[in-house]
Amino acid sequence: MTEDKYAGLLDRFLDYVKTETRSNPDSDTVPSDPKETAFLQKLAADLTQMGLDNVHINPQCSYVYATIPSNLDYDVPTIGYIAHVDTADFNAHNVRPQIVENYDGHSDIQLGDDGQYILSPQEFPNMKNYQGDTLITTDGSTLLGADDKSGVAEIVTMAAYLMSHPEVKHGEIKIGLGPDEEIGTGADHFDVDDFGADFAYTVDGGPLGELEYETFNAAQAEISISGKDVHTGVAKGTMVNAIQVAIDLHDSLPTHERAEKTAGREGFFHLYKFDGTVDHAKMVYLIRDHDRQTFEERKHLLERIVAGLNNELGEQRIQMKLYDQYYNLKDALKGDMQSVNIAKQAMEQLNIKPVIYPVRGGTDGSTISYMGLPTPNLFAGGENMHSRYEYVSLQTMERALDVLLKINELNAVRQ
Repeated sequence: MTEDKYAGLLDRFLDYVKTETRSNPDSDTVPSDPKETAFLQKLAADLTQMGLDNVHINPQCSYVYATIPSNLDYDVPTIGYIAHVDTADFNAHNVRPQIVENYDGHSDIQLGDDGQYILSPQEFPNMKNYQGDTLITTDGSTLLGADDKSGVAEIVTMAAYLMSHPEVKHGEIKIGLGPDEEIGTGADHFDVDDFGADFAYTVDGGPLGELEYETFNAAQAEISISGKDVHTGVAKGTMVNAIQVAIDLHDSLPTHERAEKTAGREGFFHLYKFDGTVDHAKMVYLIRDHDRQTFEERKHLLERIVAGLNNELGEQRIQMKLYDQYYNLKDALKGDMQSVNIAKQAMEQLNIKPVIYPVRGGTDGSTISYMGLPTPNLFAGGENMHSRYEYVSLQTMERALDVLLKINELNAVRQ
């Protein structure tokens, strides 16, 4: 029975990561790339073939929604499981996963045949946690896509197992597989009413035991600076160097509050993109903080700096578009910890130590929770995500599947 429970998990994952689904931040369509649409249609067809109910692609958000019907004769809460199909801003074309069986926990793993890239426990000490496991890595030329195709594979495998084992008791279960999480827009149009869950989980976390329900508050600032380019010989009193204005702006922010100098609950200003000439410069900042009041203060500080520089320049040469992206998931739960508590209980019963800490990022669950559907985040197994050094343990993916099934089991207990 145990072997049957995991049947298809590895094959699904390998199939999924070989399918390119990188999202496009420059697109204004939903999904942002046709490759995502094709993959979502494939997943919908697979879920339909398994026999799930009401399988459809929601026209509002482009998520694949599907229902595993309850096989209980009494009512329990409806649980949702959510994952995203897109991959991040790193080469995702022609992914060729490598399988390393029975990893010894200390050796380097060569990525590809040319020896250019090495996955080393000296650089990535978490590798030591996987002695005896089967690791799936990249070949060094692409990311892997375990973020979040490990979560997709785990949810779909759970569905396949439950549909073929009606003796396993569970309440109604909703599945949502969606696009564009990596560009921060995937959950913006999530249709909570159509989804129909009482609480949900994104299966989009990292190593074994991660249970995340405290995230950053997040904003983005897009700044455009208009300079005045004249010959350097006559520049005095006339030239406005847009690059120098950008430098002055950046230097006006606290130097100790940059992403690379912060940890834990410390927030930051992160200069994410910069492009400039004397005539024109563009800057993009990510603004992050766990505390909502401090988050608002960070935005006000940036606004004051921009206003002050414009005042010094004597005209409005700096234009800024500042907008919020998501808020701290913990605040959205408003003390309703049912979803967190049942996940924590499930892990403990499986002898998995829950790893709970403030996430230095966000998930689709942040946005969805503010829509009224409590949605913490569960581990899916990926390590070193968004890079050529990404890898995942098959055994951790299996444990993630165990947690989903245990949550269903605990939820099915008559109250």
